[in-house]
Amino acid sequence: MIYGYTRCSTTERQQDITRQCRELTAMGAEEIYLEYESGAKINRTQLNRLLKAVVPGDTIVVTEISRITRSTKQLCDIIDLAVNKKLKLVIGTLTVDCADIDPMTEGMIKLMGVFAEMERGMTISRIKSGLKNAKAKGVKLGRPPLRAENIPIVVQKHFYLYRDGHINKAQFARLCGVSLPTIYKYIRLLTDG
Repeated sequence: MIYGYTRCSTTERQQDITRQCRELTAMGAEEIYLEYESGAKINRTQLNRLLKAVVPGDTIVVTEISRITRSTKQLCDIIDLAVNKKLKLVIGTLTVDCADIDPMTEGMIKLMGVFAEMERGMTISRIKSGLKNAKAKGVKLGRPPLRAENIPIVVQKHFYLYRDGHINKAQFARLCGVSLPTIYKYIRLLTDG
């Protein structure tokens, strides 16, 4: 069986994972595991499911090393599992038969993992530097404070139903398509002014 694994760090609303899925299908993936988690996170549900599902002779395909992990230690663990289960790893255009992996190829894969981890570290460093610079310039970071005039129209429109006791907070939240904590904020603003 040929398994594909694809990952993005943010939610499906923020990042589109379909390009990776298309590429994995073109690479022969018969079943694809999708995940929206950081590549540095060690305990990922879909990756763990994939690693438990593979049996000797199976193949794992990823578009690039950073999709499967951004942790060199975890990559070493995955390579060990692939060697023990005699799997094939396909990383982009590189195909590695782990049943008979040579030290040079194993070292090259691990080096690719080091670069993926380093890339993540550099990105985090740039973000921190940018935030520090913005603060130094007096930029207010984070969400702007919520004001009564910014409350969505749908909440304002149905507030009277809650206020008059026709619906409870959970029903009010469902009716407006927002979470319960959000509806609590809106109610507080609408009642306290």
